[in-house]
Amino acid sequence: MTIGALADVHGNFDAMTRAMERHPDVPFWLCVGDLASRAGAYPDPAAPLYWIKGNNENFDRIAEWQAGTGLVPNLHFIPNGTAMRTGPLHVAGLGGTFAPKWFDTPAAKLPHTKSDDKRRHFVREEVEACSRLRGVDILMTHEAPRPFIVVDNRRLDAGKPAINAVLAALKPRLHLFGHHHRFMESEREGVRSVCIDRVNRSYLLIDAHSLEYEKIDW
Repeated sequence: MTIGALADVHGNFDAMTRAMERHPDVPFWLCVGDLASRAGAYPDPAAPLYWIKGNNENFDRIAEWQAGTGLVPNLHFIPNGTAMRTGPLHVAGLGGTFAPKWFDTPAAKLPHTKSDDKRRHFVREEVEACSRLRGVDILMTHEAPRPFIVVDNRRLDAGKPAINAVLAALKPRLHLFGHHHRFMESEREGVRSVCIDRVNRSYLLIDAHSLEYEKIDW
């Protein structure tokens, strides 16, 4: 069995659909966040899509789904600190971005206004819940582990130690993340770690048994 993985759709549902139509035998897909359009719309995908939140989402809509209302048949949201059985695989999620100011806030108490929604972040309790999971095949995060060098004059490391901590605790067979709109392969905490590029540029096909992957360019 081959599964698909994509990142940072940002409302480009046409590209997502083209990828799915290119591979009709792929039974389900993974997405490492930033699925919604700027208007907060979500797709009705042709194949099952298991996804975590990014920092650009419709968090009111996510809250509705978590409450069990307005569900879309082929959209399967993985809340932070939980895992879901997807075919033969156990897939865990830690979506959103890191913000030191809000890290110790309970997730349920993250403030949110129309112009500034702090629900885009993950918090300590979710990191700890994720770290307690066992038997995880694939960990999906939106943020990168450290080091993740953003090439500019300062050589800024955009990786987050909280992601390294989860990798060290879980030891998943594969780690997938996005957010940085580039493809990059590395090994962090003894785990293969792959940053997936935006869906309009490339995506991954992954062997569900070996978890070996192939990058597919447009």
